[in-house]
Amino acid sequence: MFFVNFFLILPLVTLIHEAGHVWTARLFGGKIKFCLGTGETLFHIGPLEVKKKYFMEGWCQYDSLTYNKTWAHVAIYLAGSGFNLMVILLINYLITMDVLPSTLFFYQYAYFSIYFIFFSLFPYRNDDGKPSDGMAVYDVLRYGKAKDPID
Repeated sequence: MFFVNFFLILPLVTLIHEAGHVWTARLFGGKIKFCLGTGETLFHIGPLEVKKKYFMEGWCQYDSLTYNKTWAHVAIYLAGSGFNLMVILLINYLITMDVLPSTLFFYQYAYFSIYFIFFSLFPYRNDDGKPSDGMAVYDVLRYGKAKDPID
């Protein structure tokens, strides 16, 4: 289960999180670049870059919003966690409707998603000075658009 958790579930949670940022930024007319992992680049698919250590982290960068308002930036930063939460709720709904089986895989998916949401919304800067989504929201509300990639 360790390998499934860290090499399948966690990257899937990260991809869904980043998809939330991407979808919302595109909704407001932004130009997007996003990445899964760190290290050497394995491949590109459109604006998605997948790196050798794809299970380690993810980030999304956007600019040139057509609708450039403070609340649009806040929505983009919160959308990753929003997508994670929506998928958890959808999975739980499908389990209660007997569409999906109640398995350890889905339990672990929900667990990692909640973990991801918590640390994404917790306001902090990493060692490189990049803000979490929560810190980016704070920066936007206090100073204007945050300039660093969002996690």
